[in-house]
Amino acid sequence: MSTTVASRPAAPGKLKGRLIIGACVVVVLAAMAWDTKVVEIGTEAELAGGFSAETYGGEHFPAIQASVEERAVDAGELASAVLADSTAAGQKYGVGDGFGPVVPVTFSGTFGEARSGIYTVEAEGVPEEITLRVQTGPAINGTDLRDATGEISFGEFANQIEYQNAGASINDAMKQAVLADIDTADLSGKTVRVTGVFKLINPKNWLVTPVSMEVQ
Repeated sequence: MSTTVASRPAAPGKLKGRLIIGACVVVVLAAMAWDTKVVEIGTEAELAGGFSAETYGGEHFPAIQASVEERAVDAGELASAVLADSTAAGQKYGVGDGFGPVVPVTFSGTFGEARSGIYTVEAEGVPEEITLRVQTGPAINGTDLRDATGEISFGEFANQIEYQNAGASINDAMKQAVLADIDTADLSGKTVRVTGVFKLINPKNWLVTPVSMEVQ
């Protein structure tokens, strides 16, 4: 024998309450969809009112360039100091207490062969035991320019991505200001005057990012 259980209809008050709650949820979701704008990471819309990778480098590179040019140490003098005591040399001439201070340097030298846009250089006053290289692009790697003055800190940015993008933006601004008018693919055998910075990690291996470059 089967037993049939009749369902009890919801009370009018409860049914009305459920309808009101459902309607509110629909309204809220619709409002959220209306007010939500999808943007790509790194666009002006995303960065409005704060950091902009498109403008940051152009705004900050001139001050970085001026600071490096003012503090740059002749490569011969710096080489002697670094080989004698790289820690003391970094503290005296460089900026930053992290993994390798960023040191400003200036030199004239003959550019050798390039590999991936990085030239070896035989510079006046720099002994052979030091390998001196200059990166000329098209890719400019690292954050040495961003860190060159010690005035740009992580705390200024919302997150690590912005902090990294700031360095890339400054590198791009340098390329436009310094390298755009130089045939960087044809510097082998030429004498070039360079002022720039490098991170002093290995005292016998300097990879310089320029802030100024003149083919002589």
